[in-house]
Amino acid sequence: MRGLRILAADIGGTNARFGAFAADPDGRLSLFGTCWLPTVESACFPDLMARLGQEGCLPFAGAEADVVAVAIAGPVEEGSRCAPPNIAWDLDLVRDAPCLRFARWVLLNDFAAQAFACRTEVWDRAEEVLPGRPEPQGVVAVVGAGTGLGKAALAPDGRGGWLALSSEAGHGLFPFASDAELAFWRFVREATGRAQVIGDMVCSGSGLALLHRFLTGEERTPEEAARAFGAESATLEWFARFLGRACREYALQTVSLGGLVVAGGIAARNPSVVRHPAFAAEFRDSETHAALLARIPVRLAADQDAGLWGAAWAGFLGARAGTCASA
Repeated sequence: MRGLRILAADIGGTNARFGAFAADPDGRLSLFGTCWLPTVESACFPDLMARLGQEGCLPFAGAEADVVAVAIAGPVEEGSRCAPPNIAWDLDLVRDAPCLRFARWVLLNDFAAQAFACRTEVWDRAEEVLPGRPEPQGVVAVVGAGTGLGKAALAPDGRGGWLALSSEAGHGLFPFASDAELAFWRFVREATGRAQVIGDMVCSGSGLALLHRFLTGEERTPEEAARAFGAESATLEWFARFLGRACREYALQTVSLGGLVVAGGIAARNPSVVRHPAFAAEFRDSETHAALLARIPVRLAADQDAGLWGAAWAGFLGARAGTCASA
């Protein structure tokens, strides 16, 4: 294997994905293997890395990589720490450096990695859902529903490069827009005991299960609720509308004239969510900026390893710029 060896990690609330990459001097990435582990089965990040080494499913593990790029589902502080809201343990790469023994590393938000993935071949494989007229130097927004609701943006840096801007916008209050939707809001508050109904509780796996129970009275896991999707499914229509709204709100907040990418496991495994007419109708609906929204193309990134590609790209950029941290 030639080139810079990058171990990419995408740590979510449900799964921890790992990928072994090589990058040539121009940043062209080659993927040599992936490994998925359940996040909840590890007591801490060093334990997760130890389990990865024991699996032996990748050509190199953490200490053997030139760069380790870790994307995680939560806000990154001081470049080295994260307390993920949907994971039972925190992460501190400085504190845990003696047992991790990474040569160089970079830590970023998981949706910042999804944004960086738009600079890799993942973008070329993404399916066009809604057409538009993108601006080559326009901001690209990324929105994804999975264990939670993730959002990030990719913006030009003014020097020919790109910046991935992470956010915790999925933890903002979700906007409900009718009496029927407000009944669902009350249902969610009662079912969860939470005073605030945030996007993470609506456009997510748990939100899908709650929505299905509200509409049908049936207790289902998110996977079971998705399997019940059909042409006449009210659950599918409502969820498509909610995801379209989440995408529209973020597209307007970031003025994402470069396009919007839908990521996350729910849409990747159930593309009918973004192909449903309710998604398009909600995304384009604006009393003030309908013309702007009509210009924004929407793509579906069905590759569930997209975050790994984005993390690997961030690792390459950090190594090239000399900004990676080291033990």
